[in-house]
Amino acid sequence: MSGTVTAVSSNGEYTFTKPNRDSITLLAGLGVEGDVHAGVTVKHRSRVAQDPTQPNLRQVHLIHEELFAEVRAEGFEVAPGDLGENITTRGIELLALPVGTLLHIGEAVLEVTGLRNPCLQIDIFQDGLLKQVVGRDEAGNIVRKAGIMSIVKEGGTVHPGDTIGVLLPTGPHRPLERV
Repeated sequence: MSGTVTAVSSNGEYTFTKPNRDSITLLAGLGVEGDVHAGVTVKHRSRVAQDPTQPNLRQVHLIHEELFAEVRAEGFEVAPGDLGENITTRGIELLALPVGTLLHIGEAVLEVTGLRNPCLQIDIFQDGLLKQVVGRDEAGNIVRKAGIMSIVKEGGTVHPGDTIGVLLPTGPHRPLERV
């Protein structure tokens, strides 16, 4: 299983969207160099308020480009970086990956930790968009579609066009939960 990086984004300030870059540098154990969410412990404001000492399982945020086409069909216009992701991908079913999956991207290796939990800022960005990226399945379970979170196992530079290799963990696979 493999895919492609279509865009990379980062921002040193707390804003919802992140500008696209020519490349980003991933730092082992920290995240995206210069990004406001980089660090060993949590950086997301709501998580810091709960417990600033908890480990940062949200160092790098990835979204599948296919989501943009899905929401476009419902009348929303979303581009890479608009939802705050660091890496936009194509060709990988990110939401179906199990916890512990390793993503080899350029020189770097990411470990998948869980699902992004979409927040109300998405509706501030575009009214009604939140309902497109979080909903319920037939059984009433919450379905989160706003990407996945990961930690940096091995650092390196990532560029648009880089190939993404996927290495699934051994043993029973644990489905992604919100982190």
